[in-house]
Amino acid sequence: MEVGRRISASPRPCSVRRVVAKKRGGSDGFVNSVKKLQRREISSKRDRAFGMSNSQERFRNMHLVEEYDTHDPKGHSSAILPFLMKRTKVIEIVAARDIVFALAHSGVCAAFSREKNERICFMNVSPDEVIRSLFYNKNNDSLITVSVYASDNFSSLKCRSTRIEYIRRGQPEAGFALFESESLKWPGFVEFDDVNGKVLTYSAQDSIYKVFDLKNYTMLYSISDKHVQEIKISPGIMLLIYNRATSHVPLKILSIEDGTVLKDFNHLLHRNKKVDFIEQFNEKLLVKQENENLQILDVRNAEMMEVSRTDFITPSAFIFLYENQLFLTFRNRLVSVWNFRGELVTAFEDHLLWHPDCNTNNIYITSDQDLIISYCKADSDDHWAEANAAGSIHISNILTGKCLAKINPSNGGPKIDNREGNAGSSRKQSNSSVVSSTVADALKDVTALFYDEDRNEIYTGNRHGFVHVWSN
Repeated sequence: MEVGRRISASPRPCSVRRVVAKKRGGSDGFVNSVKKLQRREISSKRDRAFGMSNSQERFRNMHLVEEYDTHDPKGHSSAILPFLMKRTKVIEIVAARDIVFALAHSGVCAAFSREKNERICFMNVSPDEVIRSLFYNKNNDSLITVSVYASDNFSSLKCRSTRIEYIRRGQPEAGFALFESESLKWPGFVEFDDVNGKVLTYSAQDSIYKVFDLKNYTMLYSISDKHVQEIKISPGIMLLIYNRATSHVPLKILSIEDGTVLKDFNHLLHRNKKVDFIEQFNEKLLVKQENENLQILDVRNAEMMEVSRTDFITPSAFIFLYENQLFLTFRNRLVSVWNFRGELVTAFEDHLLWHPDCNTNNIYITSDQDLIISYCKADSDDHWAEANAAGSIHISNILTGKCLAKINPSNGGPKIDNREGNAGSSRKQSNSSVVSSTVADALKDVTALFYDEDRNEIYTGNRHGFVHVWSN
């Protein structure tokens, strides 16, 4: 899953982020989704069963193979900020071309080589740099880091792009600054949109939004309007949400490519009731007010349908599935799949998320948008009650809700290598990487999760700053 990620310039890392599942390739999202749905409808049950069986086989023998540590005070200069030397939890993992990047809550980011099984370097190139978020730009094979600095009182976001080949050589300082002309102080932000290949920045001091090309970072156009309250991005378009009036909210739909206004309209609201959310998905507009039904408006023909407020309760987060014309909702540790007729498509079996705050860094959607990989509660309610219990990683089919595979303490242990003639151990040496954690330890307090689809490996990070590699 690629995330359309918005990083805010607030003094503390933002807990709210828009998350979207990327569409593959550069084809039109709507047309591609229709073709995909058609293929699924005309395919035989045997083919669908084979796809599910293949997914099960892919994850069947996943076990713990490597462990990396983001914490290394000896590897840093003594001049760095003291809190950067503390051991803290992993909050974000990104993998690109056999390199695993792990960002700790302290602001330290480490890069590890899967080929050599060792730490390559730290991405912090300045002693006072606190990295806030990561984004892999596949358009030019580079990692974008978003940071704040002590010299600036941690008040402004600074972005830097570093090519993967430089990082592989251990040269993170070879990167270059991005968006230097922009003042990204609170409440300013930068949002990376992999679906459209764009970057959206907001400069709060002059109330200007700017759209940049993600391929070469050239500015495409700007939007200067102090009445814009929020911007939501969807394939091909942007939704501008203006400050609401008493009985309506003004909305504009713009082309993401050049900023041309495609539609300008007002959406009627119930007076004196707060808006829970307004979301745009292609031609569908989702509007929910407090204690009111969910409204789904087709902006092309103004047709609107409602979903009972008892059937659709305001979720804490969304993930839009552009390939399948569906969306996921997260609420009270539960995940549900909906279509745009307001119908519940899937209720997942055995899929109770571990974290109650819907930490989307613990969720991965595959690029085909057929599987969701999540950190979930343990099987036993007794274990769930234990403070030091281990969770489990669940791989589930999004369209059926079926749990296809799990990684838990009972099945995530080392396997016997018949070529060597001896069994693996929970403590093993591999080049400079040492697996010192047991499987149960590795599955405790997982704070970040990422799935590398090319290598078929799952990476998890925990509150102690360790990254664990699960592979078959």
